[in-house]
Amino acid sequence: MPSTPSLAQRLKSDYPQFNFKQADDYLWSPTNQTVYYAYTDQDELLMHELAHGLLGHTEYHHDVELVAIERSAWDKALELAENYNVSITDGLIESTLDSYRDWLHARSTCPACSATGLQIKKQTYRCPACQHTWRVNEARVCALRRFSV
Repeated sequence: MPSTPSLAQRLKSDYPQFNFKQADDYLWSPTNQTVYYAYTDQDELLMHELAHGLLGHTEYHHDVELVAIERSAWDKALELAENYNVSITDGLIESTLDSYRDWLHARSTCPACSATGLQIKKQTYRCPACQHTWRVNEARVCALRRFSV
């Protein structure tokens, strides 16, 4: 039987400033101060989402900031895990961080010449090689789209 529901109950008691709600996936919502968790045995992901809340993560302005935010949440999750007898492997951490690194790389790749572009404002990149400018969609949970500006 998955351990997440009992861990979630304990976290509800230990962190009454947050809401904990069962959902289809794990995520932190700063808007309603809610940690969403799936009914699985991935307690390490629950620790990670709680860490976002404890660190006050709300938004980011540049895509590269998201990678740093995710890293700091994993560092905090490692601290939390010790108190809850949850094991978090380096492999899981690096695998999830790789997904964000891949996301960042895909967004920053110039659709005109494939060089790495620079983010010039939220969701807008420019290529230093060919000067092409493009916009990207949010694409954290859907397919990446790049549009020439």
